[in-house]
Amino acid sequence: MPVTIDLNFLGRPRVIAAAAIPVDGGVVLVDPGPTSCRAALEAGLARHGYRIADVRALLLTHIHFDHAGAAGTLAHAYPGLPVYVHEIGARHLASPEKLVASATRLYGAEMDRLWGEFRAVPPEALRPLRGGETLAIADRRFEVRYTPGHAVHHVSYRDEADATVYVGDATGISVRPGYVLPATPPPDIDLEQWALTLDVLEAWRPARLFLTHFGEVADPVGHLAAYRQSLARAGEAARRSLEADGDDASRCAGWVAWMRKDARAVLSEDEAQTVEAAAPFEQLWQGLARFWRKRAERGGTALDGSRAGAS
Repeated sequence: MPVTIDLNFLGRPRVIAAAAIPVDGGVVLVDPGPTSCRAALEAGLARHGYRIADVRALLLTHIHFDHAGAAGTLAHAYPGLPVYVHEIGARHLASPEKLVASATRLYGAEMDRLWGEFRAVPPEALRPLRGGETLAIADRRFEVRYTPGHAVHHVSYRDEADATVYVGDATGISVRPGYVLPATPPPDIDLEQWALTLDVLEAWRPARLFLTHFGEVADPVGHLAAYRQSLARAGEAARRSLEADGDDASRCAGWVAWMRKDARAVLSEDEAQTVEAAAPFEQLWQGLARFWRKRAERGGTALDGSRAGAS
């Protein structure tokens, strides 16, 4: 069973979780989080009797800063630590200039406060994946599947020992049962690919899910069904917002207001603020709007079969 390490992002609990999986001689770490949370990572491991030096491998679901930001720092500090990541992501971790520039466009002067150092991963540490592999790490075996939709470099891992599936952002954000927030920031959101990813995850028949935002989900069947509905509702609301008069600032503001009201219909105020700390709502609209506009440019149809952009 995994150990949940709360990284206490910006001092707030239940925003970012790393998973520590006990193996012979140490732990495997899934999504170590950003370097800004390294002290919390080390403290969380210590509470369970581990050190960073006990980490036998890093399994990255994808390369966004909140998931993989510390990978390069850890790989430099512990030579020989393997870093498993999708092959598209591996290229960016080896040469992160474009990745950092893209994040800087979103976060500007807040980059260091939010994420801390982002170092390149040494090429010899990288273990590129395509999906379909089975990894043997110490006494554990992990199946790998390619799971795009949130990002083109997203993979998920299934621990054969207990059927826990580590999904990163592939099944959204949930701080408690009953509400799942779609994780849809730019630039790679693809709702069609995402529907196929959810099929893949269901076919794995997980005993439980582990979400980076946040932790274990004991009812994977119910969660996946709820996420399909949540993603479809948010996507359709974003599509309709693009038909509204005004500019993108007003369209985004309307969608964000709807999302905030939707969250607070289920969550407490503190829980609602926690999910927005994990995924700023303005960015979620931007990712969905980009998807629909790119789809319309291709002359695509909406997910219900109608023409994209049609009312």
